[in-house]
Amino acid sequence: MSTADDQQLSPAERYADYRKHRQHPVLKDFVALYDFPLDDFQRRGCEAIEEGRGVLVAAPTGSGKTIVGEFAVHLALQTGRKCFYTTPIKALSNQKYNDLVARYGADQVGLLTGDNVVNGEAPIVVMTTEVLRNMLYAGSRTLLGLGFVVMDEVHYLADRARGAVWEEVIIHLPESVALVSLSATVSNAEEFGEWLETVRGDTSVIVEERRPVPLYQHVMVGKRLLDLFASSDVDAAAGFVKEGAPVNDELLKVARDDWASTRMRDRRSPRDRNRKATSKHAAARTVGNGRRVWIPSRVDVIDRLDREGLLPAIVFIFSRVGCDAAVTQCLNAGVRLTTPEERDEIYAYVEAACRHLPPDDLHVLGYHDFLDGLTRGVAAHHAGMLPTFKECVEELYLRGLCKVVFATETLALGINMPARTVVIEKLDKWNGETHAAITPGEYTQLTGRAGRRGLDVEGHGVVLWQPGMNPRELAGLASTRTYPLRSSFRPSYNMAVNLVHQFGRARSRELLEQSFAQFQADKAVVGLARQLHKAEEALDGYREAATCDRGDFMEYAALRRRIGEVEKGASRARKADLRDEAMASLRELKPGDVIMVPTGKFAGWAVVVDPGWSPEGPRPYVVTSDRQARRLAMIDFPAPVAAQAKVRIPKNFNGRNPQMRRDLASALRSKTHDLAPPRLAKQGARRTDPTRTHADEEIARLRAELRGHPCHDCPDREDHARWAERYFKLDKDAQTLRRRVEQRTNTVARQFDRVCDVLTALDYLEGDAITDRGRHLMRLYSEMDLVAAESIRLGLWDDLAPSGLAAALSVLVFEARRPDDASAPRLPGGAIREAIGEMVRLWGSLDALERDHRLDFLRAPDLGFAWVAYRWAEGDELDDVLVASDLAAGDFVRWMKQLIDLAGQVADAAGPGPLRETAREVVRRLRRGVVAYSSLADDEE
Repeated sequence: MSTADDQQLSPAERYADYRKHRQHPVLKDFVALYDFPLDDFQRRGCEAIEEGRGVLVAAPTGSGKTIVGEFAVHLALQTGRKCFYTTPIKALSNQKYNDLVARYGADQVGLLTGDNVVNGEAPIVVMTTEVLRNMLYAGSRTLLGLGFVVMDEVHYLADRARGAVWEEVIIHLPESVALVSLSATVSNAEEFGEWLETVRGDTSVIVEERRPVPLYQHVMVGKRLLDLFASSDVDAAAGFVKEGAPVNDELLKVARDDWASTRMRDRRSPRDRNRKATSKHAAARTVGNGRRVWIPSRVDVIDRLDREGLLPAIVFIFSRVGCDAAVTQCLNAGVRLTTPEERDEIYAYVEAACRHLPPDDLHVLGYHDFLDGLTRGVAAHHAGMLPTFKECVEELYLRGLCKVVFATETLALGINMPARTVVIEKLDKWNGETHAAITPGEYTQLTGRAGRRGLDVEGHGVVLWQPGMNPRELAGLASTRTYPLRSSFRPSYNMAVNLVHQFGRARSRELLEQSFAQFQADKAVVGLARQLHKAEEALDGYREAATCDRGDFMEYAALRRRIGEVEKGASRARKADLRDEAMASLRELKPGDVIMVPTGKFAGWAVVVDPGWSPEGPRPYVVTSDRQARRLAMIDFPAPVAAQAKVRIPKNFNGRNPQMRRDLASALRSKTHDLAPPRLAKQGARRTDPTRTHADEEIARLRAELRGHPCHDCPDREDHARWAERYFKLDKDAQTLRRRVEQRTNTVARQFDRVCDVLTALDYLEGDAITDRGRHLMRLYSEMDLVAAESIRLGLWDDLAPSGLAAALSVLVFEARRPDDASAPRLPGGAIREAIGEMVRLWGSLDALERDHRLDFLRAPDLGFAWVAYRWAEGDELDDVLVASDLAAGDFVRWMKQLIDLAGQVADAAGPGPLRETAREVVRRLRRGVVAYSSLADDEE
């Protein structure tokens, strides 16, 4: 600020300016703790916190935004206040806890992760976001004196399953608490900051788009490492890529060669293609100019990176099996990336870190192969691994002893494991439903690990060449800077009872209207309202253009449209009558009836094996004359059918048996050889009542009214009609826009009302208060909270022993990774099986109640872990349990931890009595062996 400007300020303004720009005494002390200067965005974030404002810092992965959060911790200690540091996953909580203990001492720092409490009343407490949410609802005394909350990885609020927790915390934190939000780069940071300002008060938004360590992008073709972007682009050459940066010509030539080789291969004879595929050069393809394009092997990748000095590296493989296989391939190839001294250090560390594991379990856990890989500098990292093993990998990687980690994308979600190089094997992954291309945001998150601040002058992102790869699409993926943050917030049953208990229903509704989800919806309404306004202006113009000097032409046009609608309705009614007749005819079918299937892929003669009648409609199972056995649907019967003959169906007939199908089809052909095909009714050609219908009378009346209208004889009638049709079409679009505006307004509050209506129907809420049943639900935070609460209320678990209760609770926790892979689950018998069956039926009734209220929260119970939970609670050995379950050790531990957590919630919710004691015994029985000894670094996938 110039001297002249300074003289225009009042003394108070000059002092405020001095404090803002020149003072910040706590920040000065804090900066002295680091051996490197703070970046501008870090300094600005810290200054805003010291000045008493909330802050949102959006910066690339690896840029050091956590320093802003650490300053909030430092400021809390300096000013005698508390600071909570929240993270989305337990592994990150553990890591941050260890970092802060190393700096401030164990007496100053606590850890709360749901099932572990360490020094919970310390001035600095690290916790998962769910723990803080639960503390807010419970009104915990630990909140007293709280001055700051750091929300690390706040972009997690977009997570479909868990994102609502972040918004709950942001909305319900006391106004006196300063919020420090740390986010990966998102393109709508200003919008998110605007919402934070609305609900939290003064908030500074600080966006940093450039990485502190430049990132170079490459594609590995065979053993060649080619730049993705052209060297002529100055920014790309400096490691900072803008959207639209030109692609490397040499890489484009590789793509053209690859395309040419595909064309040549397609022209070869099948014999030549088979010979090529089975040759020893199957990994390579000859291209048009005689050169070969190789898909790089994992061993080749590691060898090249090692020779180029690009280790340590993280290789992202979107498959747990693929990660483990990659380690095996490296070991079989004799890969060794460590020195003898490093091997000794690795061996000693792993032996010490794993000494608590039961010796009898080491073999089933794959400990010796794991140790062999690590001593060579190679390891896997995924959620299927034992948490202790993952911790070893993380620590040894940070020490520079583990050189290559083959990881799934869960590693990119917050754990501090920066690399010199990040390799991405493929650009698509399984998203739970299908294989889909990774998004620009995911690509940036993954490659953002490359380039260790203070250790590397540059980072490297490498994508392995795959057949058909388009370098321009990859360049677009690598240079896109648009990853908007979208709220996934929706009110749950547990949230509703806790809010109503604390604030009452009306106030709770108002609070939910403050959510980021509603904020985004309301902003979208602005655009929709603008479209609606334009449409209404255009409607006025169309109406004016249709003006007729003989009368009200819009009235005349409405008559024309009405006639068309009545005629269409009459046609639909005739089709509906025919469909009803067809359905009635199918109801009469019996096994052995010979029918003519009217249309469809299986049209023709068929014999009915099973009429297949159900409340949902007929699905007859037939065998056709060409030996096809198929279950048909109503779409195959646009007209009624009738039995034309009879064929005997063998008692033991099996449609999957080809010989049985041939025999039955032969009998069918013999029976229909001399039969003439029945005449089929044409759609719309039949009428149940041959007399004049009400629709006919309505059409006649409207036509008479149309002919008598003054505009009927207007010479410009059809010209006016065209404008009127445009009016009606646009008016329909405008009505859709109006509905969308209405639907977007108060969407979250309306969903809250539906949740409360369900809870009222079940007697969990009564007016503006919760009932005794509702108090039980307040303590259940599971995704299946309502099923658990109803199971307690109905006494479904009262007579179960601890092992049986563990099995029953598991169906509310466990979810198979791929539901289509699940086979018929093995279940304990007797009362346990009966209780689980009752729970499934209970879920069915609650699911129907949800549908009645237009909700869809409760997933179907998954029985796939019940036998495992039962046997573990019975004391079976780990080896026996894992073999029986086909689960990875890490998955087993993770599901057990979640089951223990739910059992603890049930104990709290049940109140004094036998169920509480049984649930507590479940916790004691399950927490043994690797489950008891594993740390809390369980990744949530």
